[in-house]
Amino acid sequence: MFPRLLFQLISCWLTLALSAAAAEAAFSQTKPGCQSKCGNVSIPYPFGIGLAAAGGEGCSIDGVGYGYSITCNTSYDPPKPFIGTGNLEVLGISETEIRVRKVVATVCYNSNGTSVLNESTAWTNLFGTPFMFSDTKNRLFGVGCDTGVVIVGISVLGKNYSNQCISLCNSMEQVIEGSCTGSGCCQTTIPKGLNRFIAALITADNHTKVWSFNPCSYGFLAEQEQYTFHGSDLQAGSNFSSKGKDVPVVLDWAIGNKTCEEAQKDSATFACQENSYCNNSNNNPGYRCVCHKGYEGNPYLSPGCQDVNECEDQNNNPCEGICTNTNGSYSCSCPNGSYGDGRKDGQGCIAKKGEFPIIRVILGIGLGLLFLIVASTWLYFGIRKRKLIELQEKFFRQNGGLLLKQQMSSHEGGIESTKIFTAEELRLATNNYDESRILGRGGYGTVYKGILSNNHTVAVKKSKIVDQSQIEQFINEVVILTQINHRNVVKLLGCCLETEVPLLVYEYVSNGTLFQHIHSKSGMSSISWESRLRIAAETAGALAYLHSAASVPIIHRDVKSTNILLDENYIAKVSDFGASRLVPLDQTQSSTLVQGTLGYLDPEYFNTSQLTEKSDVYSFGVVLVELLTGEKPLSFERSQEQRNLATYFILSMEENNMLQLLEARVVNEGTPEQVIAVAELANKCLNKKGEERPTMKQVAAELEGLRRTETCAWARQPKNEKKVSLPSEPADLYSVPMSSYSIVDSGQYSLDTHVIASMNIPR
Repeated sequence: MFPRLLFQLISCWLTLALSAAAAEAAFSQTKPGCQSKCGNVSIPYPFGIGLAAAGGEGCSIDGVGYGYSITCNTSYDPPKPFIGTGNLEVLGISETEIRVRKVVATVCYNSNGTSVLNESTAWTNLFGTPFMFSDTKNRLFGVGCDTGVVIVGISVLGKNYSNQCISLCNSMEQVIEGSCTGSGCCQTTIPKGLNRFIAALITADNHTKVWSFNPCSYGFLAEQEQYTFHGSDLQAGSNFSSKGKDVPVVLDWAIGNKTCEEAQKDSATFACQENSYCNNSNNNPGYRCVCHKGYEGNPYLSPGCQDVNECEDQNNNPCEGICTNTNGSYSCSCPNGSYGDGRKDGQGCIAKKGEFPIIRVILGIGLGLLFLIVASTWLYFGIRKRKLIELQEKFFRQNGGLLLKQQMSSHEGGIESTKIFTAEELRLATNNYDESRILGRGGYGTVYKGILSNNHTVAVKKSKIVDQSQIEQFINEVVILTQINHRNVVKLLGCCLETEVPLLVYEYVSNGTLFQHIHSKSGMSSISWESRLRIAAETAGALAYLHSAASVPIIHRDVKSTNILLDENYIAKVSDFGASRLVPLDQTQSSTLVQGTLGYLDPEYFNTSQLTEKSDVYSFGVVLVELLTGEKPLSFERSQEQRNLATYFILSMEENNMLQLLEARVVNEGTPEQVIAVAELANKCLNKKGEERPTMKQVAAELEGLRRTETCAWARQPKNEKKVSLPSEPADLYSVPMSSYSIVDSGQYSLDTHVIASMNIPR
């Protein structure tokens, strides 16, 4: 029984609250063609601003008279409404009340008791208007520790009225916060029908005893529930009025000065429209109009109040059974098989005896089970999501997220554009790391193609397990790499630290690796000699930048053709810094665990574990040999002697037998000077002694110099062209002067056909 009663009470409360809200919204209607708001204040009829847009009629019930006419002063921002042409600012209008800004009497003193600000009276005159000061909501307040406030007024019946309150205190300790009972603050009531008053301040000791903590006295009429006294008010000084500026004075309003019985005799001037009734005002002469129960709207505007369809809102339907709307009301009925009044706040619907409500029972059980399933699912996923968030936060801290944020806040420049991605962002970007998105796998992780929410394509590197003892070094390297700004180095865009292993996000390079283009499955390389020379120069320039121009020198440690990416224009991009090391500026070498790729690994580094910039030079020399020969650095399909390409190349150079290693396209397109110079440069890079190898800066400069030389391809000589006499042994090619080559038609260099054939170079 109790739960049913509680449900009925809640239903009634909700219905009343919604009805009140709907009535207030409906009452806010303005006369058609008139301005509905002034600044932030709604102006409902019978009040109005100026004249209507059509016809020029007044927008208030009394045309442009003083009582209901509102002036909207647009010189304020936002604009402010005032009653008539006076200075009473309107703060809000409801069905029975209008709130206006209060006026404050203020007297301030100096330490000698002399007044320095004397506005000791505050007054308001509502004579001749339909407004009265609300005797139930307003109170006269006095604020101060040597303060009396006296109010003198006249009621609507012409009766004189006076009252006063006294506030005394000797120190702030005597003040009671929030209390207005005579210690720092006092208050008193006002009578019914008061429409004009004067409030004046008095003092016993000219504030000399309390001046140090209360320099001013204040008196004002205001809404009791809106003003709460605070000890700080005593110290507000002349700013007290602006401090409490939002505390209003409440005015009761009514229509005219006749009772309902008198006003109804003249139908032409009677204000109440259809479906409304008249109520006499308690405080004012005059009356108000109220919509009948079951109707809503503005009772002063034609056609009056409109019927409320109580059955329309399914959530607040008053019926337990079937709801039928009627004019001004509704009716409830019960479906077949039950009886009762059908109301939620009444008897409801009861199943008839002998008719078991099987459908209702089944429906109830089904809804109960559905609720349990939904609630359990929600709870499960909520707990799972919370655990996932906690795990991500753990990984973020474990992977140095706090350190990275600290580094980002302390660096300027490139790192400001670095983004810390969330795990969810990268999971969606890679389609949950789908196999079809894999761009490549390496010794330090797997690279996926990712498409971010802004359709920007990136490469996401999922690294292998990171040594927790190296987290600080990892974060420092991320910070350094994000500051690298070189057109031939793949840009690190950001990272994600919310997963067990960190994820790095790089710019996406679309045209694969140099390795794929050199060692094509079709057996034919897709890169011309000119492009090979340019790619070599770009790669060398990038490595030289890392060694000498970066803020902290960086040794790549895994230079190879698979770590040189090519974009759509075959521009080289050095990538994969998973094995890179930052070298302190005061060191030239670093002892590390040997890492790298067989075939490219510096033998001196392998034997001594001493990593230097010259280790990258050696690996780059292997890449140069790849570009010259088109052969893989390490192949078990070749003979024992030829298995390691770098070793075999050095041996061939020592025996002056290099030409037999060159790829046909290199021979056909490159000039002898360029090819020989590149081969000699590669040989220098592959020197067993690191100190005798050139620096990457020197390598880059030499390659750039070779690129600037005139590009002339080796071509077959015409039959009428005199053949060039070359030494019978290819080894002597290095000593052949340029005058031994002849320029043929189209301005290209050529070697005699039989010479190429004798070198066993495929054609």
